[in-house]
Amino acid sequence: MSNADVEAGGPAGREATTGIKPPPGRYNPSGNGPNAVAPAPPSFYYYDQAAAQERHHRTWVVPLVVIANVAMFVVVMYYNNCPANGGRRDCVGRSFLRRLSFQPLRENPVLGPSAATLRKYGALDWYGVVHGNQAWRLETSTWLHAGLIHLAANMISLLIIGIRLEQQFGFCKPESVKSRKGKVGLVYLVSGFGGSVLSVLFISRNGITVGASGALFGLLGAMLSELITNWTIYSNRCAAMVNLIIIAAINLALGILPRVDNFAHIGGFATGFLLGFVLLIQPQFGWSEQVSSAKSKYNAFQIILLTLSVALLIAGFAAGLVSVFKGVDGNAHCSWCHYLTCVPTSSWKCDK
Repeated sequence: MSNADVEAGGPAGREATTGIKPPPGRYNPSGNGPNAVAPAPPSFYYYDQAAAQERHHRTWVVPLVVIANVAMFVVVMYYNNCPANGGRRDCVGRSFLRRLSFQPLRENPVLGPSAATLRKYGALDWYGVVHGNQAWRLETSTWLHAGLIHLAANMISLLIIGIRLEQQFGFCKPESVKSRKGKVGLVYLVSGFGGSVLSVLFISRNGITVGASGALFGLLGAMLSELITNWTIYSNRCAAMVNLIIIAAINLALGILPRVDNFAHIGGFATGFLLGFVLLIQPQFGWSEQVSSAKSKYNAFQIILLTLSVALLIAGFAAGLVSVFKGVDGNAHCSWCHYLTCVPTSSWKCDK
């Protein structure tokens, strides 16, 4: 939310780019004395200091996650080996991709491997999780993708969202290593897990689902909760909301294709939304850890949201995991919900 503006220069450029109105006294801990806080430093000072902090912080975890997802897709396609699967000649790209060629479009319309290959390498499989002692699939499925189109959509969205969050909250910012290290990474991983928990409750007993969409939607949820928490410092709040809606809509549209699960999107978004209030909480303006102050670090609104979020996360994961390992079928309580994850057409079928 605040990385691209470092090139804008002065305060006008920064506010025009990010829409963040700088709070007086937040970035300058030094005032008239060694232990004083300036009540309202000149605007250019904290603009430039914030920009300098962002220039010194280089993102590396989000690009690393993208590389890992792409590498995993290549490995899966290599072992999928469509041409060798019964000597098929209708593999997409067989002439130049050879063993990396994609399954026929009628089998996989998003240009990817077969369902059997995805299941073998860690796709979310109801029977494996519930009866096969394969709970690890709740996480490994978030590192697999149904096809090239699915992978590209998720990774582009991850780069757009994840880098901005990493630069704002950091995986390891030098000015606050202990408090900021791993926050966005934790949101990503836990949201992916949360999406898988909800997904396995509705997944068809013979079907599979894959994708990092649950983790991605977790970052979207975290961005939304961060926007709510810091609502007053954004001048272009509507623009930020529109960006979130567009990215969410793209991934939701992909969710109606085979082996791409919208329940993972919903579960991941809800998990990330709650985690944002817990992990991405920021001190209220006017508070400084470098000076003694009677002012509380967080306001009552933030503390209430944090408490409720922690309670909901604990209750949600507890109820979800218990339901999963009891083999509860969410579709038995919702006869139309399966259309949220796959819409059958003349070009492809949905797993029953």
